Amino acid sequence: MAQQTERVVPLTDPPADDEKGPSKSALKKAAKDKEKAEKAAKRQAAEEAQKKEAESSDISKNDYGELPTDGAWPSDFPSKDEVPRVQLPQLEEYLAEIASKAETPGGPHVVFRASVENARSQSAKLAFLVFSRGGASIQAVVAASDELSRQMVKFCSSVPAESYVLVHGLVKEPKEPVKSTTIQMLEVHVKKLFVEGKAEAQLPMQVADAERPIPVEGEEEAVDGRPIVTLSTRLNNRVIDLRAKHNHAIFTIKDGVVALFEEFLRSKGFRGIQTPRLLGAASEGGANVFEVKYFATKAFLAQSPQLYKQMLIAARFEKVFEVGPVFRAENSNTARHLTEFTGLDMEMEFEENYHEVVSLLEELMLFIFNGLKERYKRETDLVRSIYHVEDFKLPSAGSVPRLPFSEGIKMLRDAGEELGDFDDLSTPQEKRLGALVLEKYGSDFYVLDEFSLAIRPFYTMPTAATRASYNPEKPNVGYSNSYDFFMRGQEIMSGAQRIHNATYLEKRMKEHETPVDPNGEGLRDYVAAFRAGAPKHAGGGIGLERIVMLWLGLPNVREADTLMWWKNEVMGMGTAHGTTRCDARASHNRTPYNNTCSIVDLQILRVFASRSTSVPAYVSAFAAV
Repeated sequence: MAQQTERVVPLTDPPADDEKGPSKSALKKAAKDKEKAEKAAKRQAAEEAQKKEAESSDISKNDYGELPTDGAWPSDFPSKDEVPRVQLPQLEEYLAEIASKAETPGGPHVVFRASVENARSQSAKLAFLVFSRGGASIQAVVAASDELSRQMVKFCSSVPAESYVLVHGLVKEPKEPVKSTTIQMLEVHVKKLFVEGKAEAQLPMQVADAERPIPVEGEEEAVDGRPIVTLSTRLNNRVIDLRAKHNHAIFTIKDGVVALFEEFLRSKGFRGIQTPRLLGAASEGGANVFEVKYFATKAFLAQSPQLYKQMLIAARFEKVFEVGPVFRAENSNTARHLTEFTGLDMEMEFEENYHEVVSLLEELMLFIFNGLKERYKRETDLVRSIYHVEDFKLPSAGSVPRLPFSEGIKMLRDAGEELGDFDDLSTPQEKRLGALVLEKYGSDFYVLDEFSLAIRPFYTMPTAATRASYNPEKPNVGYSNSYDFFMRGQEIMSGAQRIHNATYLEKRMKEHETPVDPNGEGLRDYVAAFRAGAPKHAGGGIGLERIVMLWLGLPNVREADTLMWWKNEVMGMGTAHGTTRCDARASHNRTPYNNTCSIVDLQILRVFASRSTSVPAYVSAFAAV
């Protein structure tokens, strides 16, 4: 076989016929790409050089920027001995206080922290911002000068709305009143500004949108042409929504109701109590109860502190009250129902008749209503300026309309409603009766007394007439010593005289419309408490959120709620918090919101959140910091 030799092709040789090189168009494109890349590199280098030059010549480079992740202030920031720290709502008061003292050249210097309502650039040398905090707002001016750079003006004008900032400024009088802010005769000339918590540039909604009424169903655009923000959108972005001024007023009023409730009852000798939220049995009977796993058995979330209140009366506590969460497993997809709400509960002994308790409760509610009128007028007027509703019409002390249930039925029948003697009232019928009471008695507040026995809980005392005419074949026919309180035709409180005799209590438990076993788990101890002797007693439970809703005329009770389960989906916060540990040995399992110092930097928070159970709604709240 002839020996074959390899042909070595020199690098300079042209390619073989079967080895074609790049086409002319490809070579031309490559040359253009190379040229573009070279220009881009030169442009980037020029920009970086220009940036470095600008930074080196920036006389304000230490007076603005973003604070580090932990929010620590710059080391050279003026101390509180050099420049006083003030709160925006107290700024005018502070200036009036120092007015008699020697003036600082150019005006008083102050340091404060606030959120940015808006920031706009007037020119390369001038920017305007509006700062707000605690319901107060003030205009700020950032003007380039020999002491303040254009770079700082540009930075300040680009701070996203809703960001939280640290400001050192000079307070001056504006040339004319600033009508768009609450502080109109002062403005701040910014000297230093640092971003403590930066909001994302594009937020799902604006605070200004939350300060308008919830649209009616089917409404797509407001009269002014601005987009409509529905209740669903607001609740899905509740942290931003809650920043609206009227929402702060709502929750100030809500806190005020609690304060007035406690103030009145303490003045009458009541004692505050704290009872468990886990029960061994459903206290109210029926199916509207949440069942939870309790180790090897089951428990129920408290529908009220009813059983515990009564047991404490049997323990000679005489008068008790409690403020705490209440759980109802019923359809809450209405404008007035919540599956979890705050209950204002009370229980007390009485001497002769349960109406002693009804009278005290009427006095309590009038105390709360008048307290809201006197102490929370500003907040009430602010909310009602958005939701236009007539003033709440109150009866005079001692003249609260108190109607027997049978009379309420008669009034509704006379108005054309069809219902039986012992039928429970539907929501529309309650509202209709409220309108009839307002027309007849001139009051938005009234009491319906002696309800049908069949629609009340097993521990409710029947009336004397019902007990006297007892029929074992129809043990739940008749009336009871029970009562409901109403505001604007909607129920806010339910109460009754309770059965305090153990033998009779057992009998009623067995023959109730929804029978319960007096020897069952969770009820055995309750019944036993009355075998040791107990006084006559009565009480009631008030829905806090519903009082707030009806006092202010809010269209939905969820507006009087804060950060609960607004929709059918669960945020996941409880799961994350309940399934992780936080100690030195398992730091990698810490929840993102359970570090010693809370994380406010959004990017770092997302990293921590990725290691834990999903907490999307929690993390999104900090996008609007």
